[in-house]
Amino acid sequence: MPEENDQLSVALKQVLNHQPSHSDHKLFAEDTTVQLALLIKEMGLYPYFIPISGQIGPRIIIDGKDTINLGSNNYMGLANHPEMIKAGCDAMRKYGTGCTGSRFLNGTLDIHNELEIKLAKFFQKEAALCFTTGMQTNLGVISGITRQGDHIISDEKNHASIIDGCRLAHADTRIYRHNNMDDLEKVLAGLPPQGNRWIISDSIFSMEGNVAQIPRIVELAERHKAHVIIDDAHGIGHFGKHGEGICGHLGLMDKIDILVGTFSKSFASIGGFCAAGRDIIQHLQHHARSLMFSASMPPAMAATANKALDIFYQDDEGRKRVLQNASFLRKGIESLGFRTVPQQIPTPIIPIIIGDVMKLAYFSKGLLENGVYTNPVIPPASSEAMIRMSVMATHRQKDLEDALIVLKKEGRKQGLIK
Repeated sequence: MPEENDQLSVALKQVLNHQPSHSDHKLFAEDTTVQLALLIKEMGLYPYFIPISGQIGPRIIIDGKDTINLGSNNYMGLANHPEMIKAGCDAMRKYGTGCTGSRFLNGTLDIHNELEIKLAKFFQKEAALCFTTGMQTNLGVISGITRQGDHIISDEKNHASIIDGCRLAHADTRIYRHNNMDDLEKVLAGLPPQGNRWIISDSIFSMEGNVAQIPRIVELAERHKAHVIIDDAHGIGHFGKHGEGICGHLGLMDKIDILVGTFSKSFASIGGFCAAGRDIIQHLQHHARSLMFSASMPPAMAATANKALDIFYQDDEGRKRVLQNASFLRKGIESLGFRTVPQQIPTPIIPIIIGDVMKLAYFSKGLLENGVYTNPVIPPASSEAMIRMSVMATHRQKDLEDALIVLKKEGRKQGLIK
């Protein structure tokens, strides 16, 4: 292993210093990301695009082997729920496989409208609007609701969809230090008086799993006459009385101007939505280009998202199990001595900070070879190289106990714990 580490270290330095190891001058030959991927593939350490066979649950099949799944956003465990599968199959039989057009033209079905009415009621807003993906939701909402002369104030660790939405907007974008309310206030105080102000933040940050200081964001927004957009993708389903998410859990839903969410996590479907005042939704219907120029959510996806809302209302036990499992796994990781990110509000996302990309590569490979699937993450997606883990309501305690045994073994092997 030391020789392999030295080899990878040299390769990494070559890549980071823009010295491609391949002599040919093909298109993208200077792309350091691709060069790094190729080098890691050559060493058998590439951890992405791993095919899964069968359903997505607490245990999955990879290369024919039973594997504990600690890398999914299927927080409420609905991806293979029989009622969800039935709803999707019934919708496909009734409507077919796809809409073949955008919501703006021939792609609106009655089940899209029904879902939007239910979402608005669920999140205590006047109206809602569904997009084809969560990524497209933020692209459309941010670029569609802002205009030249407006000001966007965005947390530095917001999701890529928010970052790209800001890039598409004609507004002036300012970045404040991660979850730093003093810096947010400083940015707000320094803005010119003209133009609308939009503070944008994830509720739960997708890699580290920590929670935004939404009460302070709301307070500063009121003081500085700003609007608030919260992306609650990782909080909906398992937080709140009925799964309304972090904003509902904190009792601040009425203070949020636009709530953004995705169907690809606890909803176990695909698509995204925003919920807001009727005037905002009507504006976005005619200005959100990612909505107007994309084919709409397939019928099966609209139907399964709709069914997930029904299950959220009923599944108090599922919400308890998600957070119980998260607490159990986090305590186990901390007791083993791994470095993680403190959370004032415990969430289903538990990171292990590795720091060193080479150790991350070997650690990730060792976990998978021993039957534990996780998400290896490197900058700029995260501040440091880390393993991102997440739990589901459907994990049994034995799944987590078995995973901790493997984490301990591989952690010691890589010198991450004693």
